[in-house]
Amino acid sequence: MPEGPSILLMKENLVQFIGAKVTAAEGNAKIDKALLKGKILREIRTFGKQTYLVFDAVSVRIHLLMFGSYSVSRQAKPVSRMRLGLYFKTGAMFFYTCSVKLINNTSLTEIDWNADVLSDSWDPDHAMEKLKHQTHSQVCDVLLDQHIFSGVGNIIKNEVLFRIGVQPESLVGHLPPPKVKELIAEARNYSFDFLKWKRAFVLKKHWLAHSKVLCPCCGERLTKKLTGKTKRRSFYCKTDQKIY
Repeated sequence: MPEGPSILLMKENLVQFIGAKVTAAEGNAKIDKALLKGKILREIRTFGKQTYLVFDAVSVRIHLLMFGSYSVSRQAKPVSRMRLGLYFKTGAMFFYTCSVKLINNTSLTEIDWNADVLSDSWDPDHAMEKLKHQTHSQVCDVLLDQHIFSGVGNIIKNEVLFRIGVQPESLVGHLPPPKVKELIAEARNYSFDFLKWKRAFVLKKHWLAHSKVLCPCCGERLTKKLTGKTKRRSFYCKTDQKIY
């Protein structure tokens, strides 16, 4: 599943169409595509793993889910996989194998933009308050909770927990206050590192735990396990990461 930094990079590739008028819309998404023809793309906003193409009065919400993708100007996948294609005089944008919904622009005001770890609106104190109500939750679950850490995915989860030396099945309520602050800070810090490395095409070279076999610190074999309510893959070191 594409994580927040990858969605931000997608936005960078799509902003060229801001201010342009849709000349045609197609695809197998079950929305009123005719409604978009003639509309001007006013803005592109991202919230974690979601992208909003903002037009007058209505927005298109794109969520790439687990296997979604996109392309610019050139249709890169079969028509059967194209959920939405928007054409402009200067080119086109295509979205494949993803969720596409039309929403009223008033819905944008209901989004908690402070929860986006890559946003200028990110508020660590806001995240701290939310974690106070998650004392019985495992840290692997809260890191993937998009209401708290919007944009954090499984790669970021594993790398953040390795950085701060915490095992994924630790309970939030058992973490010392300084460790909770470290968790919040690293969720944002690593997300920006992810963005930097992804932009330079060197992300995997910097992975310390995710999909690795041996711990880069002690050399012991990493534990690979499905953890938390989400049952997502965790990679961690029982020696260098503590269970709380």
